[in-house]
Amino acid sequence: MTMSKISIRFYKDHKVRAVWDEEHNHWWFSVLDIVGAINEQDDHEKNRNYWKYLKAKLRKEQNEVVSVTTQLKLTAPDGKKRLTDVISLAGVEALAKSIRNPQAMAFLDWFKYSENTIDGQSRKKAYTLWESNLVADKDVGKVKALQQIHAYLFGGLYDFAGKIRTKTIWKDGTLFCRAEYLQENLKTIEAMPETTFDEITDKYVEMNVAHPFMEGNGRSTRIWLDLIFKKRLKLCVDWSKIDKKDYLEAMRRSTTDATSIKALLQGAMTDKIDDREIFMKGIDYSYYYEE
Repeated sequence: MTMSKISIRFYKDHKVRAVWDEEHNHWWFSVLDIVGAINEQDDHEKNRNYWKYLKAKLRKEQNEVVSVTTQLKLTAPDGKKRLTDVISLAGVEALAKSIRNPQAMAFLDWFKYSENTIDGQSRKKAYTLWESNLVADKDVGKVKALQQIHAYLFGGLYDFAGKIRTKTIWKDGTLFCRAEYLQENLKTIEAMPETTFDEITDKYVEMNVAHPFMEGNGRSTRIWLDLIFKKRLKLCVDWSKIDKKDYLEAMRRSTTDATSIKALLQGAMTDKIDDREIFMKGIDYSYYYEE
């Protein structure tokens, strides 16, 4: 079985890991993660014990859930790859219905819906960026590169994909760069130096303040940032090491003081720039920040 992609979905901040099966062309989802999400339980051992009990019960009842599970290696809480029970998309519904918890149906509704949203469809496109070679090396760090990323992620989903906005926008009380000054501001940001960690992060912060698109700025700009880090420093961000609340608060503060976001990014830097798993996790966490 060939597995080339990993994915992490988040249900009420609970991780649901998945791996892509190239041979059969579908995702396998971690049973323990589904159990934990439905029961709102983060304790790995408690989830294992619950699944052990439930599996024995279902096997006795000759329930199909047990027969459609298989085992694949996923990264365990201790960081090691371990065999764990996984289930296909078709089996997730049967598993959820076998768990006697009012949350089960709410989880299932979310699970089905999340794949069909704009974010769900855009995230699928983001996964393929690994193979795309979308941005030419000479364009890394330029506004053109950011537009290409945005167009790739949201093409066919938004009619403004890849287009610099012409309207002034606000978000959560924050006024972003006024539309009449945006083009000039983007030229200034593009010209900013990007030879050191601090310079690159400052450029990222300024691009966030500019917010060049009507929607999808954060998801596009985080990929743009990683491309700059890879080119200039041979490093990238392991976004899975950055807590959502910490990140959002640090970015809110960065409009006046970038100290917090620099500390978060510095603590998550890795030299694994060619690691597919780091990239895939980065996409999942990036989309999670926007939920």
